[in-house]
Amino acid sequence: MTTPKIEYLSGIAFLSFPEKKDYLLSELQERFFIPSEFLQTNATHYGDIIYIENSSSVQSKPNSHSLQPQVNAHDLQPPTNEQNVQATVDIHQFIERPPYWAKVCLFNPFILHFESIGQAATELKNIQRNWAPYQYQHFRRAALIQEKLPYINLKAKTFPTTIPRTPIGLYTLVDQNTILASSQTSSFLPAGNIQFVEDHENPPSRAYLKIQEALTMAKLFFNAELPNENSHCFEAGACPGGWTWVLVNLGSSVFAVDRSELSPELMQNPKVKFLAHDAFTIPPTQIGKCHWVVSDVICYPERLLEWIKKWLSSGLTQNMICTIKMQGKTDWQLIEQFAQIPNSKVVHLNYNKHELTWIHCEE
Repeated sequence: MTTPKIEYLSGIAFLSFPEKKDYLLSELQERFFIPSEFLQTNATHYGDIIYIENSSSVQSKPNSHSLQPQVNAHDLQPPTNEQNVQATVDIHQFIERPPYWAKVCLFNPFILHFESIGQAATELKNIQRNWAPYQYQHFRRAALIQEKLPYINLKAKTFPTTIPRTPIGLYTLVDQNTILASSQTSSFLPAGNIQFVEDHENPPSRAYLKIQEALTMAKLFFNAELPNENSHCFEAGACPGGWTWVLVNLGSSVFAVDRSELSPELMQNPKVKFLAHDAFTIPPTQIGKCHWVVSDVICYPERLLEWIKKWLSSGLTQNMICTIKMQGKTDWQLIEQFAQIPNSKVVHLNYNKHELTWIHCEE
């Protein structure tokens, strides 16, 4: 039997969110200024994975779980035409600022050539313990490999849940005897994926899954304490009440504001206070101190950013979660202003659609 062979690659790979690969390619061009010609020449596609070959290797191993640094949006300028010609991929920029439309960045990708399922599993285990699969073909063979690897929980989770801060690699079969993998990735989630056991009866909308994921990420990123029976929360644009439903089920009291009423069950809930009003026009001082301020309202990102700054400058809350609804062409410099706010992180959630989520938590 032939000895397995590992071939380390000089580039970087991204696993896009399902049906969002075109969004990811656009982001690489518009946010990171990678020319389309460079991507056409140097990118190889494996299902939803995009591998971008680099002309120069990175010498030091990256810290795949470092937080995003504060970046000046005014410094984000496209390269000159001369720089376009000489373009290469600076892998470290993705360690510091992962693309939003990538579920996972694969920072040290390699190719593993093997003959047997046992060989594949052994070679992966020799590198590290935890591996998550992403598969777009050869599903049965991949399942047999996964069975021989140490167990990781890939099942839907019951909210609330805690995500272990344990490094986890990712691998995929590109043919029957070849694996593309990376031991260092940008996510503690298996293949960047999280799913919750769904309640199909009680929530007034499926939007409740977004705040469940966002709160889970707040706990992961900032070690934030989840809303509880001692928490007072404010939701802007609450109708029909999916987010409020999650908050009251955690024990919190909620001041919900929208032009339209919530579901009848929530309107009758003693933990819910409702006001029919435009939530963005109410001064924070009128609302008062809140443990959590949240919003899933449809509005222009500029207006959302202005509203967020009012709340933060008021000092009346330390924790916020807001959905950034994309309006037409993405303004990446504007999105960067959300990310620059101290103690904040912008992410694309598994339960987001064409939108991003801004999470802010102070110690």
